[in-house]
Amino acid sequence: MTPRAITVAILAMGGEGGGVLADWIVDLAERSGYYAQTTSVPGVAQRTGSTIYYLELFPEAAVRAAGKDPVLALMPVPGELDIVLASELMEAGRAVQRGLVTPDRTTLIASTHRVYSMTERTAIGDGRVDGEALIEGARAAARHFVPADFAAIARDEGSVISAALFGALAATGALPFGREQFEEAIRRGGVGVDASLRAFAVGHDVACQPVHQGVGKLKHTLRGPTDDERRSSVLLAFPAPSDDILLAGIERLTDYQDERYAAEYLDLLTPIRDADEHYGNGDFTLLRETGRYLALWMSYEDAIRVADLKIRGTRFDRVRREARAGPGQVVRIHEFLHPRVGELADILPAPLGRWLLATGWARRFVELFTGRGKVVETTSLRGFLQLYVLARLRPSRRRSLRFQKEHQRIREWLGPIPALAAENYALAREVAECPRLLKGYGDTHLRGSRNFDAVMDALPRLRRREDAAGQLRKLREAALADESGHQLAEALSSIGVT
Repeated sequence: MTPRAITVAILAMGGEGGGVLADWIVDLAERSGYYAQTTSVPGVAQRTGSTIYYLELFPEAAVRAAGKDPVLALMPVPGELDIVLASELMEAGRAVQRGLVTPDRTTLIASTHRVYSMTERTAIGDGRVDGEALIEGARAAARHFVPADFAAIARDEGSVISAALFGALAATGALPFGREQFEEAIRRGGVGVDASLRAFAVGHDVACQPVHQGVGKLKHTLRGPTDDERRSSVLLAFPAPSDDILLAGIERLTDYQDERYAAEYLDLLTPIRDADEHYGNGDFTLLRETGRYLALWMSYEDAIRVADLKIRGTRFDRVRREARAGPGQVVRIHEFLHPRVGELADILPAPLGRWLLATGWARRFVELFTGRGKVVETTSLRGFLQLYVLARLRPSRRRSLRFQKEHQRIREWLGPIPALAAENYALAREVAECPRLLKGYGDTHLRGSRNFDAVMDALPRLRRREDAAGQLRKLREAALADESGHQLAEALSSIGVT
């Protein structure tokens, strides 16, 4: 049989140690009697740019027997890959799409975490690619598929994802080397050895678990029981199918404002619960979806919230981890803030906020200080205190202009839902999802609010139609598909609502 090279492709994003992983494999192969060649092709297709590292390993014994050097390729060829390692789930999907993964040959090792692409982040609606579909596609495309959240493994062990992937590679047996040889390659690297070996060991153990356990069970093994498994006493008055949504809502709103605010959230949902009990089919979809979007709406982003999030210790810790700063290293964080007059008016007491927006000279005066934006170093005492003072305005949020406006609109949205559930349960469910149109801040929020108002204004006329639920869903999807509002205007016109 004619010997051939072992072909390996690593698909990684910037800063994830893809080059280190390639170097470990080269060192491992060369120390074990193989010729090894590696090339890298950087790209800027998504996020911070992804890179394909391509390696070919060829046994020296075969070279000596043939009496001539092998010709090794510089680029991966679809259908010719033995091993593919993907540092993120979308990268695994890209490998499958390019034909690099084949069911008769390829071992695919992929981290199941997501780093969302720009198109996913900027979509008006939920633009995320279906992760489960990616996993199922990868499983169908590969000869042997090893999925796990290797990023979480690396984070927990204070290492980088390349070490966890290296451990999984060792566990698959796709390369003809033993575990000790893999670990020696890490030691010879000489950088972050202890942390890398810990991540390697956990990645190896996860990859050794039976494939049928699936991604969810692998995560459960690593992380232990989740908070959603706890039943909070405050939810005893609500049906069990809604617990996961309502628990998340309570935690979010307590963190956003206070416990009283979370209790108000449950009070607002009580009429929805009653309507769902009377007119639903027992799965409480109406309550769940209303609870989901009510929690998001009640925790709208304002300058107080932004300041609070930027000065949290957990955020400083995360930045240090991402920068891989050592215990004695100094990390400085510079924030660019560009609050507009409207955003400042939003956090003022309602009468003062309305006065500012209505008074030309006051607006122009404020714009002198906000027109260009401002860079604040939150790791300096002065910068931290500026945001700290702003974040401490949280108790006064209830009196703010934005709070009053948002809660008036929330009541207008929630008010008709119980009556709608009595006459058309499907339509009530569609109305419950309409706050999907509201997101972001600044111009993005204004456009979403305009679209939301247009859809809700059409509701009275739609209620008289037989396919009211389908028509409302059509309007909402048109609004989510186009920031400009043109598709929504066309959809309104097509159903005779203008």
